[in-house]
Amino acid sequence: MALVDGKNYPEHLYYDLENQIWYEPLPEGVIRAGFTPIAIKLAGEVLIFTPKRVAKDFEAQRSFAIIECGKWVGAARAAFAGTVVASNAELEQRPRLLNEDSFSAGWMLIVRPADSGWRDHLVTGAAVGPAFAAWLASEAYKDRAE
Repeated sequence: MALVDGKNYPEHLYYDLENQIWYEPLPEGVIRAGFTPIAIKLAGEVLIFTPKRVAKDFEAQRSFAIIECGKWVGAARAAFAGTVVASNAELEQRPRLLNEDSFSAGWMLIVRPADSGWRDHLVTGAAVGPAFAAWLASEAYKDRAE
């Protein structure tokens, strides 16, 4: 585990720092995706979670879900192209799960990547802590909030 902003970040996950999404490879070539705790902290209380519909394709750096929060309304942007395989129905009913447990019960989608290079630009393993520290120090998140 990497300690990031006071929270434990699992090092087996793959992280998209720019979009603050985590990805977890699952069997059969699918991937579970969710928001990082930093994203949720910046966004505030999650009020509504609206995923892209199952079987719909999405493009890299485009929305695969919409999140409406107390401080922010915007898109959860995918790091790679793919297809939505499933969404978290419990999260649609109880959006606060993102605030309460973003790495487990608050997962957003299960997707199938369009190609095998989906993890090429993501951070994982021992690099997680230092990468997040550098991202936070750069204050890159302020550019996305404007």
